[in-house]
Amino acid sequence: MARSFKVRHLILGVLCLMYFIAYIDRVNIAVAGPMIRQEFHLSPTELGVVFSAFAYPYAAMQIIGGWAADRYGPRLVLTLLSVIWAVATILCGFAWGAASLLVFRFVLGIGEGGAFPAATRAFSFWLPAAERGFAQGITHSFARLGGAVTPPLVIGIAAVYGWRASFIALGVVSLAWTVLYLFVFRDSPDDHPWVSAAERAEIGLKASTSRAFRRGRKTPWAEMIRKMWLVTFVDFCYGWSLWVFLTWLPSYLKESRGFDLKHLALFTSLPLLAGVVGDTLGGVVSDFVYKRTGDLRLARRTMLVIGLGGALVFILPVVYVQSPLAAVALLSASFFFLELTNAVLWSLPLDIAGAFAGTAGGMMNTGFGVAGMISPVVFGYLVQRTGRYEVPFAVSALLLAVGIVAALFIDPNRKLADAGIPEPAR
Repeated sequence: MARSFKVRHLILGVLCLMYFIAYIDRVNIAVAGPMIRQEFHLSPTELGVVFSAFAYPYAAMQIIGGWAADRYGPRLVLTLLSVIWAVATILCGFAWGAASLLVFRFVLGIGEGGAFPAATRAFSFWLPAAERGFAQGITHSFARLGGAVTPPLVIGIAAVYGWRASFIALGVVSLAWTVLYLFVFRDSPDDHPWVSAAERAEIGLKASTSRAFRRGRKTPWAEMIRKMWLVTFVDFCYGWSLWVFLTWLPSYLKESRGFDLKHLALFTSLPLLAGVVGDTLGGVVSDFVYKRTGDLRLARRTMLVIGLGGALVFILPVVYVQSPLAAVALLSASFFFLELTNAVLWSLPLDIAGAFAGTAGGMMNTGFGVAGMISPVVFGYLVQRTGRYEVPFAVSALLLAVGIVAALFIDPNRKLADAGIPEPAR
């Protein structure tokens, strides 16, 4: 192989593909939501319950999946989880009513719930500190790219074969990714036959260091809770608004802004495409600040405050502008800023917990999962009660403001005493 080839970049590419596929499988129901609602005769609140069914096991599996990846390795755990969510996605295409669809979405949440924490754990031994923000940014950019291509993809398949066919096809793609992952990924550079001694030195690992930390270490639960709870809370504030975009955006644009099915695919994708840019840029800028200043706290806090603050500024006028195109532009700007924070939130478990990043990542993303339980249902309930969108959008804005204040107190330098990951020079 050429000297320029880096196995860690190949690993990063495979995980980017996983984030891309996982998000398509996650948000396809939002795009199909208007069609499902019509076929199954659902109210907005009932549709919100179907949306949120995914989030309950998703939240529960965060810590479980992350802990399992820490204990048994991300290769085994992520393989099992990807098979579960692939099968669940296929089964959604065979749903015969709201109850069965709810059950299949619940199973999907089990599969996807531990996936991102397991992937975060995979980065612990594969990436040096100065590359973590970029890695979390680019992977989540692929997630948002998956969300952005979902509307035209699902609508295109549904227009020809029906909405059910889109779920079946996407589930098959997920199974294909599992095979690729098994072939390429190993739990650490020590286990991978393609990794050179030079690359291992770049990563910052000595021989067998990662292997020594993979098994038999007790998880420091109490210390981790003390150092991660505030990150979890900020993730909840961030996640509330993200769930609004992922679940209710197509319905809002169709019902409140009058877009037809043809234009709905385009204008639902635009905010999510803005998030693609925001995800990568947030990670890149955070890493840049860290490299230039050596101040990890400044690097992480800055992007959290700018991201949540910008999302707040642009979400407030959305429901008051008259032009549907102006509303889409504001939503796109809001989502761009919101996603500046995502890579930072996912970098913090790596910064703080090191070898226990899977568990810490699961703990952090539990905030997002809990938001997913509540946000879609509350949003749908408020729309049904008021017949308008002002109040549910105001709730999102309030939580963004609270998140900004909380982010000012996050300190990534408060690491676990036994994180187990050597920090190479910047």
